[in-house]
Amino acid sequence: MAFRFFGKSLLYALPLGVTFLDCVGYVARVDGISMQPALNPVPDEKDYVFLLRWGTHNSQVERGDIISLISPKDPAQKIIKRVVGLQGDVVSTLGYKHEIVRVPEGHCWVEGDHTGHSMDSNTFGPVALGLMSARAVAIVWPPERWRKLENELPRRRRPIQASKNTSNYYN
Repeated sequence: MAFRFFGKSLLYALPLGVTFLDCVGYVARVDGISMQPALNPVPDEKDYVFLLRWGTHNSQVERGDIISLISPKDPAQKIIKRVVGLQGDVVSTLGYKHEIVRVPEGHCWVEGDHTGHSMDSNTFGPVALGLMSARAVAIVWPPERWRKLENELPRRRRPIQASKNTSNYYN
């Protein structure tokens, strides 16, 4: 009787769990120093963040958001970076082949917060919005670092010229 109840519960819970992970979000460990000091400020400790998938399928992203995306250099790797520019923005680069870049339609410009220690758009250029998989919304581990991740963009990294479309999301 107990096995039957367990089997029935599993039959209902498994599809709900998979749907939650696929549509709503999941927790992921952040490796590396590229997002210091926002993430992993202490090199020996790893932050775990909640990655919200809801809304990323229709490219709801703003400047300053921290996003998870598939690396343009290695499709088997996921990276986490901050959005500096959106399509139509003109951004000043840090060591890219052009000093100033207009972000093409359907793309964004991403950078790590730890300038010079990040493999980001300054290395591989604008990133297709289709590579974005989720938006980091909160640090969930370690407990002393629990907090919501604010949408902030350092003044020195703001676009030279923001696109005319100033709505919250870009299609």
